[in-house]
Amino acid sequence: MALTDVKVRNAKPQAKPYKISDGEGMFLLVTPSGSKYWRFKYYFGGKEKLLALGVYPDVSLTDARERRIQARKAVAAGSDPSEVKREAKRVARLTGENSFEAIAREWYEKREHAWVSSYSNKIMARLENYVFPKLGTRPIASITAPEVLSMLRVVENKGTLETAHIIKQMCGQIFMYAIATGRAERNPVPDLRGALKTPVRKHHAYLKAGDLPEFLQALKGFRANAVTSLAIRFLMLTFVRTIELRGARWTEFDLDKGEWRIPAERMKMRDPHIVPLSRQAIEVLRELKTHTGYWQFVFPNPHRPTTYMSENAIIYALHRMGYQSKATGHGFRATASTILNENGFPPDVIERQLAHAERNKVRAAYNHAQYLPERCKMMQWWGDYLDGITKKK
Repeated sequence: MALTDVKVRNAKPQAKPYKISDGEGMFLLVTPSGSKYWRFKYYFGGKEKLLALGVYPDVSLTDARERRIQARKAVAAGSDPSEVKREAKRVARLTGENSFEAIAREWYEKREHAWVSSYSNKIMARLENYVFPKLGTRPIASITAPEVLSMLRVVENKGTLETAHIIKQMCGQIFMYAIATGRAERNPVPDLRGALKTPVRKHHAYLKAGDLPEFLQALKGFRANAVTSLAIRFLMLTFVRTIELRGARWTEFDLDKGEWRIPAERMKMRDPHIVPLSRQAIEVLRELKTHTGYWQFVFPNPHRPTTYMSENAIIYALHRMGYQSKATGHGFRATASTILNENGFPPDVIERQLAHAERNKVRAAYNHAQYLPERCKMMQWWGDYLDGITKKK
């Protein structure tokens, strides 16, 4: 007699496991614990075999019967349903292991150690926000160029063209990793050349030499958080990247020697960097000591002083000074570079102080102290220059 939903639902556990038949080889196995399992008994190759069809109520009576029908069809076609199920599991496992997300995370893990944390966090955020929802579960070997483009269009349509191009490049690297590790045969990303809108490159706003006297006067009279004002002053004197400034720790400074040694793990290119400190920079640090010397960070977050200053602190301060769209923290690097070049300092010395990428990685491992005497003189000249134009105002 065929089962009904009511009969299956009301089947009670007994002291020993028992079966309730539904016909055509299928039955419900009820265990003493109350668990209910669908089973299908069949014969293949002259042997009696048993196939698990699922667990009730996750698999309903209707679903179990559909699985029985498929199993009977497999037997009729000369296939063993148990082997068919085992192969399906194997394919599913391989598909999971070779999915875009699985390989992308593996690619990320192989490279994360070479990136600063802020950069690696951005990489993973872009993957999780844009790429995985569209391509994550897909077997990487079967992903086509139109699929990748469809994902990129979502980013492009938000107006974030630069991000769309970065994600495209990142996906290309993941496909190449899959090829190198034997999980894919081709990279579809090059097929998308010209398919995305080209972003308009915007340079960081920066002050020209003629703008500095007025800016320095405005900074001197700026009534805001003292640490933020000193951070801007120190950023101008050292022209490091803003993330390098914000993450500065007191342990990195030797005021007697006049050096700031930024460890490799905090640098964009993962090379250690020496910043010679001018007298003016040391004065700023001594003043900062009175405000933040008891914290780990030179520029702590005022709301969470165990962490460092937010990236918006300097931007908002410049806005309040009236320099929105006229100056940025990063722009002080361009200001210093331009003026130092115009005043005859060797380009190689300036580039080394800016810690720009060294293409030769062997040289990069040794050149953190390159041109150090020249850089010391240059940084003191720069401090004196800023002092001079402030006093003239």
